[in-house]
Amino acid sequence: MRPITQELCRVVWDRHVKEMTDLDTDGGNQMMRVVFALEQALIQVLGAEKVNLASLGNQVPHLHWHVIPRFKDDPHFPFCDLGPKDARRRASAATRLRAQHAPVARPAAHSKARVAEGLALH
Repeated sequence: MRPITQELCRVVWDRHVKEMTDLDTDGGNQMMRVVFALEQALIQVLGAEKVNLASLGNQVPHLHWHVIPRFKDDPHFPFCDLGPKDARRRASAATRLRAQHAPVARPAAHSKARVAEGLALH
């Protein structure tokens, strides 16, 4: 993945797992607390206009999240760095998923995590 901005961050799980669903509930919650704390820090400290979150793992099948701050002066903002072919493929996949699955209830809002909380994942 070519970085959209030089401030791109990654949160990497310390054990080898491929998917979020490979983690137990506590591990998944811990991972997302760190992702959310980093997102909040990028907004508060760097003044990001928006933060994109992505867990792809297609090239490196090890659980990690890309946390990408977006700024009004970045050349792609507000769009993603993916081309139109990828956008069409994503739209098609989203349509198929919506047709196959019932709506998922929204989770309760998460509490504001401190940036330092859980930064060393065990």
